[in-house]
Amino acid sequence: MADRPTMTTSAGSPIPDNQNSLSAGERGPLLLQDYQLIEKLAHQNRERIPERAVHAKGWGAYGTLKITGDISRYTKAKALQPGTETPLILRFSTVAGEQGAADAERDVRGFAIKFYTEEGNWDLVGNNTPVFFVRDPVKFPDFIHTQKRHPRTNMRSATAMWDFWSLSPESLHQVTILMSDRGLPTDVRHINGYGSHTYSFWNDAGERYWVKFHFKTQQGHKHWTNEEAETVIGKTRESTQEDLFNALEAGEYPRWTVQVQIMPELDAEKTTYNPFDLTKVWPHAEYPPIDIGVMELNRNPDNYFTEIENAAFSPSNIVPGIGYSPDKMLQARVFSYADAHRHRLGTHYENIPVNAPKCPVHHYHRDGQMNTHGGIKTGNPDAYYEPNSFNGPVEQPAAKEPPLRISGDAARYNHRIGNDDYSQPRALFNLFDAGQKQRLFSNIAAAMGGVPGFIVERQLAHFRQVHPDYEAGVRAVLKAAHGYQADTISAAE
Repeated sequence: MADRPTMTTSAGSPIPDNQNSLSAGERGPLLLQDYQLIEKLAHQNRERIPERAVHAKGWGAYGTLKITGDISRYTKAKALQPGTETPLILRFSTVAGEQGAADAERDVRGFAIKFYTEEGNWDLVGNNTPVFFVRDPVKFPDFIHTQKRHPRTNMRSATAMWDFWSLSPESLHQVTILMSDRGLPTDVRHINGYGSHTYSFWNDAGERYWVKFHFKTQQGHKHWTNEEAETVIGKTRESTQEDLFNALEAGEYPRWTVQVQIMPELDAEKTTYNPFDLTKVWPHAEYPPIDIGVMELNRNPDNYFTEIENAAFSPSNIVPGIGYSPDKMLQARVFSYADAHRHRLGTHYENIPVNAPKCPVHHYHRDGQMNTHGGIKTGNPDAYYEPNSFNGPVEQPAAKEPPLRISGDAARYNHRIGNDDYSQPRALFNLFDAGQKQRLFSNIAAAMGGVPGFIVERQLAHFRQVHPDYEAGVRAVLKAAHGYQADTISAAE
């Protein structure tokens, strides 16, 4: 006992008794002067920060990125040069579920990585799918509303989900993936990760290339059927957390092969599809994936809240040699992710140790919540604006990106006009074997329970344009397993 530290208040004063409240007599009321009681109750009321609006339920770990390939001709980023090893933290998540949701739910899995590079933090915020449900960020809040609870019933609404999807054909590619086997992975060690968005590389010569990031699991893919997942949830709601934590504790470190697809800048003007469209993939035959290294997870966090719940990822965090693209969803997320962290964690959320860069940081941000360093770290209080004559931090011209080519008039362009939203889902559908197709049909039919007939028919019409067998298969399961009959009400009525 003599070697144990003394328990103190948050101000450092010793606490004589942490077992009994201060009362007026043995059976009397409590005294307001019992500061430790008030402090404990007040702090408990504030132990829960707002959960993430999206990706609230998550799991994470630390690891490393080791670069074995050579893509120095494409990018000057130091973290991507041959032989480099960069520490990282990776947070997996589900999209729709709240913090208390079960892990084994059919949902997209978030795949967000923070690389602690010598040039600053580089964040890659992606999913276990290479595409997404929408391509224009003005529709993102609407989509997320369909995944959350109905304002009257306070329950998830299949009608809202399918109504939105059936009115948004660009969602077909992601919906097909979500309802396939890969939409319900057993855990996160057995999933791929994707940067999803199109980013850019640039080199010392000022040349720009478009790039897609892929993380291919070396553990193989494992999935549950709906029925298997129901059994798992009946036993535990933390199946993914248990799997990841226990694997790392046992020294079973998961790995992913890191790949990039590279597109020369001017090729974007030649492709039949928009390479900056988040609902599209780049065909591997046109732009083959290049192996560049291995990512490994090898350490559990010591405190889930401080290291995983406080982790804040944003695509706004890039380093010299890596840039953005005209991807509309990426452009919006560059703002919205960082802004979400300012709301959830505080103005200076990057002061939190898990978010703090490992390299020196110098800037002119001042005051505000969680400002523990007074803003700039120059050692000179006179240098609190820029430019200044007091040796404050200055810009680094070598970090300047090459110009981004743009053209066209500023207008609200209809992204659904002239856009083929069926051929890529068709190519995916044609890759499925008979068993995979049948499970796809069954999963979709199960998810359509209680949805009005006119919405079902509208969605089936989209499946028909992907492939007649797609529509026929879903319709057959709806009829056989759920007694569905085609509704005569049209969407217009």
